Amino acid sequence: MHRSAPEQDIDEAQVTVTPPKTQAAGVKAVTVALDRAIGEMGVVRTARTLVRVNQVHGFDCPGCAWPEPSGHRRPAEFCENGAKAVAEEATLRRVSPEFFAKHSIEDLAARSGYWLGQQGRLTHPMVLRPGDSHYSPIEWNDAYTLIAEVLRDLNSPHEAVFYTSGRTANETAFLYQLLIRSFGTNNLPDCSNMCHESSGAALTNSIGIGKGSVTIDDFAAADLIVVAGQNPGTNHPRMLSALTNAKAQGAKVIAVNPLPETGLLGFRDPQTVKGFTGGVAIADDFLQIRIGGDMALFQGLGKLLFDAEDRAPGTVVDREFIDEHCAGFADYEQHIRGIDLDAVVEATGLRREDLERTARLLAESKSTIFCWAMGLTQQKHGVATIEEATNLLLLRGMIGKPGAGVCPVRGHSNVQGDRTMGIWEKMPDTFLDALDREFGITSPREHGWDTVDSIRAMRDGRAKVFFSMGGNFASATPDTDVTEAALRNCALTVQVSTKLNRSHVVHGRTALILPTLGRTDKDARDGVKQQVSVEDSMSMVHLSTGRLTPVSDQLRSEVAIVCELARELLGPKHPVPWEQYSRDYDKIRDAIARVVPGCADYNTKVRQRGGFQLPHPPRDSREFHTNTGKANFAVNDLVWLPVPHGRLILQTLRSHDQYNTTIYGLDDRYRGVHGGRKVVLAHPDDISALGFVENELVDLISEWPDGVIRRVEGFRLIGYPTPRGNAAAYYPETNPLVPLDHVAAQSNTPVSKALTIRMEHHFHQRPNS
Repeated sequence: MHRSAPEQDIDEAQVTVTPPKTQAAGVKAVTVALDRAIGEMGVVRTARTLVRVNQVHGFDCPGCAWPEPSGHRRPAEFCENGAKAVAEEATLRRVSPEFFAKHSIEDLAARSGYWLGQQGRLTHPMVLRPGDSHYSPIEWNDAYTLIAEVLRDLNSPHEAVFYTSGRTANETAFLYQLLIRSFGTNNLPDCSNMCHESSGAALTNSIGIGKGSVTIDDFAAADLIVVAGQNPGTNHPRMLSALTNAKAQGAKVIAVNPLPETGLLGFRDPQTVKGFTGGVAIADDFLQIRIGGDMALFQGLGKLLFDAEDRAPGTVVDREFIDEHCAGFADYEQHIRGIDLDAVVEATGLRREDLERTARLLAESKSTIFCWAMGLTQQKHGVATIEEATNLLLLRGMIGKPGAGVCPVRGHSNVQGDRTMGIWEKMPDTFLDALDREFGITSPREHGWDTVDSIRAMRDGRAKVFFSMGGNFASATPDTDVTEAALRNCALTVQVSTKLNRSHVVHGRTALILPTLGRTDKDARDGVKQQVSVEDSMSMVHLSTGRLTPVSDQLRSEVAIVCELARELLGPKHPVPWEQYSRDYDKIRDAIARVVPGCADYNTKVRQRGGFQLPHPPRDSREFHTNTGKANFAVNDLVWLPVPHGRLILQTLRSHDQYNTTIYGLDDRYRGVHGGRKVVLAHPDDISALGFVENELVDLISEWPDGVIRRVEGFRLIGYPTPRGNAAAYYPETNPLVPLDHVAAQSNTPVSKALTIRMEHHFHQRPNS
């Protein structure tokens, strides 16, 4: 039997701490996955659902964007956290109108995001009108009319913001941006603004396309794989299988991270005999780098590679590749040869011999892959850091050859596909011209707002409507107090959602919740089963088919919601055939084929086994569509993040029982934290040097030049093997510490991985004391 939703919220006093684990997955991962799945779905529903995850005729996991194998797929083609993601969506728990009648907004606003998410699936569209204390039911047509009336009453379409979550399928994303541009704005912020926007900016500068250049098969052909600023054991667990396979073929793996993450130390694959007898050590070397030291590392390695080339000319620097395919090399070489390795040692916290050992591996490797995630992108100089990593690959000719290339590992399951389909505030004119030709509309050309600029606009009263296609904007964004005040400043907020979350209780003067189908749900129009498509982290596009009976006949697919709203907002004479698209998703894909580059013959190719791969000129033919027509070496001044006296540099991160803002449970067993979330991990020597003791409660205060006091209170201080001067804590609990204006250069991505903080003893004030 499935378990009911919890009555009680998190009790942080119940936190316990055990030693961190040294191996990931194994039998424990299987038992946890099954326990969570059965607890949410029951035995029968669990069995029917998990066997279809990531299978050819099944549904795409609603978790991460790691690709499926190109050949044989295993019976369990999912990980522990994938099972949790499916259980969250396919739960038998329900949030009905009766639930909202029982719980006021005041009550719900006092609950944790974990408690809200555990209540179950939304079953009916709901509205909160000015002065109301509770959400109440609303009919779909009335909801569309309400939205359309408010949008039409705006002084300009630019007073509306339309956010997109990375879970949104390609068909929805394409129609959503078409609706928004037909309405007249490019205000299309999305979750990518907060994660891999730095990767897109850097790679576009360097190689002409903001996507990774490797395929899943390249891992087995690599000599060396560098995994920097990433924790695959929690965030992309199926990547551990690809790394294990690569090591079986002779590859070496280098982990670069401030924390010793369990998944890179050891992996017990529960679908192999070895997973029961001892497992595999993934990382051959672990470079425990200081937060913010990655640019220095990559520049220092560049200098050592030039030194190696001087000792053995013609053996390290790929002059043929550089001469034929690259620009800016002379300036890069001059800059890097002048790098002071003592400064690199200071910035990284590594030893000189660590740098030299890594440089030797890079020099000897015939095929190198660089993987990274938020540890690089959410830094002030994240774009420049990724450019420096790319410089090392260009120096060695590691783009456009088997087993080599750049691999930004995306988070949400279709975040890359959404961007391909046009979800971006700065889509190029070539895309907009094609859109206009296809549909007879006139798309606006003025660039819109990204996530940070949208918050500023809502805060300042320049944006009055916030519409969210999925996601949990209030909990995903920085500077929580500012963001929540900005949302409350809106005339209307609309949330298209599957589950209850914080964004439903941080609302505009009028608020709507529109319940939608999930990835696991059967989507049928007039009795005809529909399928959607998604793009993974390596540009593979494939179909996804849900089969579960929806929890309520009031649910609408995201496609239907977009089309029905478009008909109400834009009127019956609008040239886009919204009615056709809402009933036949093949029609949408036909339009995508004519508009989106690389998607010709979409309907045919996406039905091939495994789908199809989008073009990638650097990977496919060593063509680089940059401003020079070649791959560009970047030149960046060396910067890093010194630790001020009496302070720490904090990175925010996920627990193992979490996916983005969705909290599955309270057990971060790999790090040894159980029963709660308000913890801060710091080096034991820092704890004592700063005048604290382990296990005491502290308040964290971030420091930023605007003088605003940003504080979170009552965090348990845990000794942990971090670099000296560094600390870590979970988001979204620490999002209030991230200043809205603390963003990465070029990408405007919030800098959530490098916050200067001080700690204070926590004094709980009793009433009348």
